[in-house]
Amino acid sequence: MEKWRKLMQKSLTTVDQISKALDLPKDELAGLDKVFRIKVNPYYLSLIKKKGDPIYKQVIPDQAELKDCDLESDPLSEEADSPVPSIVHRYPDRCLFLVSPECASYCRFCTRKRKVGDSQKISLKFIRQGINYISVHPEIRDVIISGGDPLMLSDKQIELVLSSLRKIPHIQILRIGSRVPCFLPQRVTTKLVRMLKKYHPLYINVHFNHPDELTPEAYKALGRLADAGIPLGNQTVLLKGVNDDPAVMKLLMQKLLQARVRPYYIYQADMVFGTEHFRTRVEKGLEIIKALRGWTSGLAVPHFVIDAPGGGGKIPLLPEYVKSITDEEVVMRNYEGKEFHYRQAGSQSKPRSCVQEILAEMLIAENDLTFN
Repeated sequence: MEKWRKLMQKSLTTVDQISKALDLPKDELAGLDKVFRIKVNPYYLSLIKKKGDPIYKQVIPDQAELKDCDLESDPLSEEADSPVPSIVHRYPDRCLFLVSPECASYCRFCTRKRKVGDSQKISLKFIRQGINYISVHPEIRDVIISGGDPLMLSDKQIELVLSSLRKIPHIQILRIGSRVPCFLPQRVTTKLVRMLKKYHPLYINVHFNHPDELTPEAYKALGRLADAGIPLGNQTVLLKGVNDDPAVMKLLMQKLLQARVRPYYIYQADMVFGTEHFRTRVEKGLEIIKALRGWTSGLAVPHFVIDAPGGGGKIPLLPEYVKSITDEEVVMRNYEGKEFHYRQAGSQSKPRSCVQEILAEMLIAENDLTFN
């Protein structure tokens, strides 16, 4: 049996197991396995340094989950855009294809709690229906394969999905969304990677939320994927007490680039039931982007987005760098807060930047000195 499967067999899945492994009072966890399934594999469990740290918070249930169960079960209205089971067709030229109900561990902030872990709702029996749907919709050129986690399927099952999609003439791009390189890097075997590289152009978006998740094992897994020519992007969820700190987020983005992963999105946490304690104010995300833009490599600056409630899709948010726009000029602030003017095309005016003003002041001072 492969190492990753052995690790999965030893996952903690009950309140009693969690309580015993982490020496927690059982009453702290009482009833929490009824809110959302528990799964913590031994590898990810080993990254927890202490109770309440950023790794702990992501996978260990909390009593706060019981306080906000009146929030949405489907906050992004995916079901409204699901023409057949396991397909979400929201955008014109791409669709989401849910192929696996399982994850290597379960995030407590999961936006698909209504489905994840339930083999009746995300099932292999729906794969053929999904492929048939995609095959008769020529406007779809890009398929995002997700779940659950697609890499929790067997190599044979993953290849069935990829090869079936590759036979559809209008499909140009395949993307896999996976947290396996973070949660269970041992799953990224040489055999798996050898199979994946047959289906280029293939992209993988991974999911790391904290620098401590980028372990030597994770670097090795990401390196295998990158060496196979698979472009890697990262999607991070902004979480209170986990990564809602500009310094932490900057370190995460820099370490991702070292691992050859391009930061892609920072998501504002979805309004899914049992997760209110994870949500930050939107201003926190804008503060983080402001602390990244200009202060580190542009490659390390992802898009900050809200996946709009009710099915509106991803909406990017930016700090206010543009102060005003007129027919004559654009007035902007840079990352340091300094003001700059950019002349509009066709404008007759010649706005001066603060650099020009400084040079002019220097020239005046030089002339004054000469006359004296």
